[in-house]
Amino acid sequence: MLTVDGRDRPSRSGTSEENRVSLLFPALHSESSRTALRFGERALSYHRLAAAAGETADRLGHVGRVAIWATPTLETAVAVVAALLAGVPAVPVNPRSGERELAHIVSDSAPSAVLAEAGAELPEALAGIPRTDIAVEGEDAAAAWALAPEPNAESAALIVYTSGTTGPPKGVVLSRRAVACTLDALEDAWQWTDDDVVVHALPLFHVHGLILGVLGPLRRGGSLHHLGRFSPQGVASALAGGGTMLFGVPTMYHRLAEALDSEPGLVEALSGARLLVSGSAPLPLPDHQRITGATGRHVVERYGMTETLMNTSVRADGEPRPGTVGVPLQDVDLRLVDDAGKRITVADTDAKRDGDANGDGGAAGAETVGEVQVRGPNLFTEYLNRPDATAEVFDGGWFRTGDLATQDADGYVRLVGRKATDLIKSGGYKIGAGEIENVLLSHPAVAEAAVTAAPDPDLGEHVVAWIVPADPAAPPDGEELADFVAGQLAPHKRPRTVHLRKALPRNDMGKILKRELTAGHGEEQTAG
Repeated sequence: MLTVDGRDRPSRSGTSEENRVSLLFPALHSESSRTALRFGERALSYHRLAAAAGETADRLGHVGRVAIWATPTLETAVAVVAALLAGVPAVPVNPRSGERELAHIVSDSAPSAVLAEAGAELPEALAGIPRTDIAVEGEDAAAAWALAPEPNAESAALIVYTSGTTGPPKGVVLSRRAVACTLDALEDAWQWTDDDVVVHALPLFHVHGLILGVLGPLRRGGSLHHLGRFSPQGVASALAGGGTMLFGVPTMYHRLAEALDSEPGLVEALSGARLLVSGSAPLPLPDHQRITGATGRHVVERYGMTETLMNTSVRADGEPRPGTVGVPLQDVDLRLVDDAGKRITVADTDAKRDGDANGDGGAAGAETVGEVQVRGPNLFTEYLNRPDATAEVFDGGWFRTGDLATQDADGYVRLVGRKATDLIKSGGYKIGAGEIENVLLSHPAVAEAAVTAAPDPDLGEHVVAWIVPADPAAPPDGEELADFVAGQLAPHKRPRTVHLRKALPRNDMGKILKRELTAGHGEEQTAG
């Protein structure tokens, strides 16, 4: 028996070392008063989180699935933990979803209940579903010791909907095992411990903000400090107040880089962080350089997607290589394949490099670009209600990511774009949009850049650059930018057309929406 506050409590059978491995959140099964979650001025200890989530889990019973109105609040985090404790698949819903997208998600996932913070106004698509308001205050502490047995590791934990760029969003079914394996692989790569306090302001309906940013600290027994809304001042305050790890997307790190000279305390706060992690899109090299130059800290990039969770990362104890997403995580197999499905080896890259040096290929020193395929316990189970789509993305157990990359002899992966939108086939060459974007972003007159392809009667396709000028009153010349790229990379990678834009369209995670670029052209400059 355990004695708590002078009262006897039954010991949890799941707290032995042998069984702790199978628990998704071992710290919830303790009586810890350590802070688990902090959202602004509101916080919950592990003991209180277990009570609140356990009480909600009891109220859920055995419903089929639950939709979670995923506002950036303490209630959302409690709701997700409650669903996981109850063994009920959780469907995080973006509060900013449009009417049509939300209707599709609700129809496709068919939730039996919706969890939301008290007082939240829900849209019509969720109005007819039984609602449970999440309470985080005043639960009986005894509820912490009534947590139900853990469900089977292969059971569904979350159903996260993709962005739907090529059709209606697909529900990605993620098992409890996949979530645990990814978080444990990051424990190894980032030397993540229960002493770490993660700081972020990411939305809670994506893998980055929810699984890594909320469930990650809870699995480690550490703490999350969610800012609610991102600001350089908020980041500086949270890191100075005990934060050890910062999670963000490139847009956030760009704003931090811009604020280094003007925001008192930001340089010191970033310098004191143990780990700065960027993901969801490539971080431009200029922002890497500005942050490292001012703080001495390197930003660690990692690579994952909804269907695979995390695949690679620059290790905390590894060599920082800006522009790469590091090496494969433990238990993740990763390979690159060519158009014929043949695996690309280091020997292939060496042969290409030798050919390039002899003038038979592209730029000297280039590495072979291939599609990334992965396999391992981190993979999703299926697309909900879409066996056809599930079958299409697997090749003998390997998941076809659709991402293009190179990999060097040390295993470091460098992403160059998406197969569908970022592979440009021009004059017999295969060109990755990402490497051109990085060069353009290093030009002092360029604030933002994106690269796409356009049909070309002679070359098949040619390179198109979309530029947001650093100074709108003095935009860069298209010919100058084309020559700049050719000088840094190779002549066949030069943009043939340059569009000037006031801004580039982005999604909630900061990814550029390239399919929207061609819908509304900016001012066009033709480069030779």
